[in-house]
Amino acid sequence: MMSFWTHATFLVFVAGAVYAQAITGFALALILLGLVGAIDLVPLPDAVNATTIMGFCTAWMYLYRNKALRIERTIVPTLIASALSTFVGALLLVWLADSAYQVLRFVLGVSIVACALSLWRQAQPLPALSSPAVFAFTGAISGLLAGMFSASGPPLVYLLYRQPKPAVWVRQSLMVIFGLGTALRLLIVVPTGKFSLNALQLALEALPVVFLVTFFAARRPPPLSPRFLKALICVLLIATGLGMGISAISSF
Repeated sequence: MMSFWTHATFLVFVAGAVYAQAITGFALALILLGLVGAIDLVPLPDAVNATTIMGFCTAWMYLYRNKALRIERTIVPTLIASALSTFVGALLLVWLADSAYQVLRFVLGVSIVACALSLWRQAQPLPALSSPAVFAFTGAISGLLAGMFSASGPPLVYLLYRQPKPAVWVRQSLMVIFGLGTALRLLIVVPTGKFSLNALQLALEALPVVFLVTFFAARRPPPLSPRFLKALICVLLIATGLGMGISAISSF
């Protein structure tokens, strides 16, 4: 059984991650899992599954409120490749969690650093839409991250925001991919018995915090410029990922 302080600390981490995503538009899963993994607060598979529930609820609420569930032909290669690699990522998570937990922490640390660096880089708009192969390749990477860590966002955010498309199209496309991806991941882990009651409890505790913080952030301007906050969050992610990776290596 987890202590009261474990639950309280987890909810504080959730609030910080949700607020960061609300004002910068990215990395809820990376921030939350980075903080959890850095101090080994709760088992990573449970934190990942709880994050999946949070992502599922926020994505489908956005799609429902904006009536935005439209699958355009442009993102079909991304959806197909992401679905296939999500299975692989989920299997890797189960294998590493059961037999090589510190390897899992190391992989998460490296993934956080790599994603933070890609998100920090200012994406320049492309003159034309990327090819279906590029969309499929990005979908494969994001699906692998989704299956392992429920963190499919960074590769997709970097690719879609470079497309010569309106910002509304980008947001709606991201939410469609996230919504379908989280639903698929739940369909994989729940029937196989890899979704524990501990993960469900963490998710149910976190959801009110997710909605309250999102509501608060939407009505209050951020205290600092979004560009500075984005850089600050990326620096914190890099530091967290490096710390987790070094900690995992020292435990080998």
